[in-house]
This record gives sequence, C-alpha cells and structure tokens, in this order.
Amino acid sequence: MANGSQSIDRAALLLALVIHSVDPISYTELVDRSGLARSTVSRLLQALERNGMLERNHDGHFLGGALFTHYATRFDRVESLATAAQPMLERIAEETGESVTLGVPRGDKVVHVAQTDSSYILGTTNWVGVDLPPHCSALGKVLYAFGALRLPRDPLEQRTPNTVPNVAVLDGELAQVREQGYSLTRGELEEGLDALAAPVSDSDGRVLAAIGVSGPAFRLEQSHQVIGALLVAEASLLSRILARRARKEAAAPDPGAFS
Repeated sequence: MANGSQSIDRAALLLALVIHSVDPISYTELVDRSGLARSTVSRLLQALERNGMLERNHDGHFLGGALFTHYATRFDRVESLATAAQPMLERIAEETGESVTLGVPRGDKVVHVAQTDSSYILGTTNWVGVDLPPHCSALGKVLYAFGALRLPRDPLEQRTPNTVPNVAVLDGELAQVREQGYSLTRGELEEGLDALAAPVSDSDGRVLAAIGVSGPAFRLEQSHQVIGALLVAEASLLSRILARRARKEAAAPDPGAFS
C-alpha cells in the first residue's frame, strides 16, 4: 500500500510540474526538477501519457493531455450556457418572485450552475453546488424525461413521504413531463417545497440543461400551469439562441485555413 501511495505522489508531482509550466517541458528537465530517478520518471510519464493526462509535442516535450482539454472545454461550454441563460433566469425571477436555477447533467447527477435568487426572504436557498437526488428534483425529472440522464435504479432515496417511490412510477411521470413540456414536483425533495422545470436543447435538439423555479407550496400551488408555460417559453427561447449561435460558429471560416 505504501509503495502504491508513493507512486501516486510521484506521478502527481510530475503532472503538477507539467501543468504549472508556462511552456512544454522536457523529460530531462522533469528529471532535474523532480529529483526522481530517470527510470522512475520515464515509467510514470508513460503511464500518464497512456491515460490521457499528458501528451508530447513535436519536440517530444510534455504538456497537458486530452483529459485536461476535455475538462476545460466542458466547463467553458457550461460557463457560456450560464451566460446565455442569465437574461431568461432574471425574467422568470421577475415574473414569479421565486428562485430560478439552471441545471446541467453530470454523470448521474444534476449540477446547478446558475441561479437568480427569490425576491422573498423565505425561498432564498442557494442551490448552486448543492447535490440533490435527481428523481425528486424538477430539474432532474426533465433531464430524465428527455434522455439527458440515465434512469436510476431501485431503490430510490425517499426524502419525504411524497418522493416518487420507485422507477416504474417515475417512468410514468416522465411520460407526462414529455407530453406537457415541463416537470412538477410537490414536496418530494422537502415537504412544503414545490418546483417546476423545462428543458433546454442544443442545435441538434438534444436536451443539455433545464431551467427551474422552486419555492414554498403556498406561493406556487395556484400558479403551476402559468409558471410551467413561462418556463417552456423561456427555455425554448434559450434553445433557439443556442441554435443560432451554433449555426454562426459552424459557418464562421477557420482562421487556420488561410495560414
């Protein structure tokens, strides 16, 4: 176990030296700066390269690999999406007075990446970064319904007596979500908390996010249909904006084509 931990520490040291280096770094420089044996550095660099953490340029120097590129690109996309969604979140918050969030799928979870707060003192929970079970979340149900998240397996965590009891019942609810275009949860995550959400699509029609409203049931329960329709309209507008942006980017000439 100690040897395994030592190898991880050494690999992490080499990885940090490469990532923090302003320019691609050579094998010899990595040996000198790490203080490790040449054979150890060679073995660890090969392992890091095999796993996409490092790659070499035409000079044989090391730089961050495809794994880091993928990670950075993913978060660039999320940041761009959150920026594009902000006017919609603000309009919905102004119309409803409630907290409005933007959620994206990541693995088998929903990640809240942007929020506009409620204008009420009661209902100002900051959901960004909060880990919630998707099956009792309005955002999660939208992402399940349109295939952005894979369905969970039984048993489902029961947060309240109103939480959907099993996958069979959940699947039936998702059919209704697809039919009406938005999801609704009533006291499933927390008793007395209602939430609704609608899907946001990319230029190919794939659902990549959801916009949701949440607040106390006593304020929302008389306006579910109105809020649902508002969410569908604003989420559809964001989808169209994203599609137009994607078409413009696809039509733009490649700067490298003329070099």
